[in-house]
Amino acid sequence: MIPLSVLDLSPIVEGGDAGQSLRASASLAQAAERLGYKRFWMAEHHSMPGIASAATSVALAFVGSQTRSIRIGAGGIMLPNHAPLTIAEQFGTLESLYPGRIDLGLGRAPGTDQAAAYALRRSLNSDADQFPNDVVELMNYFKGTNGRVRAIPGEGLTIPVWILGSSLFGAQLAAMLGLPYAFASHFAPQMMMDAITVYRERFEPSEQLDKPYVMLGFNVFAANNDEEAQLLSTSIQQAVVALRTGQPMQLPPPQAGFADTLPMQARGIVEGFLTCSAIGSPATVRQDIDSFVERTGADELMITSQIYDPAARVRSYELLMDAVRQPEPSPA
Repeated sequence: MIPLSVLDLSPIVEGGDAGQSLRASASLAQAAERLGYKRFWMAEHHSMPGIASAATSVALAFVGSQTRSIRIGAGGIMLPNHAPLTIAEQFGTLESLYPGRIDLGLGRAPGTDQAAAYALRRSLNSDADQFPNDVVELMNYFKGTNGRVRAIPGEGLTIPVWILGSSLFGAQLAAMLGLPYAFASHFAPQMMMDAITVYRERFEPSEQLDKPYVMLGFNVFAANNDEEAQLLSTSIQQAVVALRTGQPMQLPPPQAGFADTLPMQARGIVEGFLTCSAIGSPATVRQDIDSFVERTGADELMITSQIYDPAARVRSYELLMDAVRQPEPSPA
């Protein structure tokens, strides 16, 4: 069994609020720790009515205080929104509080629309090509090699840095810097196989990593039977269609038969989003996970389960872990 980890966006459900969502995230992290998941990551998104993890380092500090051993981290911090020194200090603080448990995943997307990006940066003049330089600058703060400017806390701490991506750009950068690579196949699977190939073929060993390490995002909706799992998945289907049509929303309750009501274009949005997903009973989920890992050669899966009911979300992670721990059936 390859390592499984958790990606949580701290979904704000319809009728709920951010405080409830963040407390549910902490409860999920506690469950993930108990179940044997390797990491619990949260993602930076802004101006989204259904996501409570915008202040990612703050949310992670809360999750860290509620857990003991599971690795916690960002999947990811959208570095164009921040000065590298600020992120070095924030994650240096987290590592100082929870030593040996912090991961730092970095992406170059804004995690929002242009208006919110301007509000964050006060300018839209930042150059996406600056991202590699920003990554190196940030890593150098941990090493203490940026001259007179020092990250305190941060300097001298060992904080694994990951590159996140959904295109070949991130794959090439992760390979060049010798960093582990996390691909966002759970929502943008189109270039997944090409990106994996580029990363593995061009990887150069570094102080942090001696060989390529690929983590892939994967959606799981597990329940007692396939029908129940399909129903649970309709919450994120509704939210994705709303987001892709310019009307982001809080995560709505499941809606039976939702896909049957969709026009062809919206149905294509849902099908594309769920390309890298397992939806069903434990047996169905196990089969789909095995097939995905065999096809991609992933070293680790980052599981996300955007489920309306927090208890059902935890239960999905329980069923998944139970399923993958079952011994493979003996050949006939």
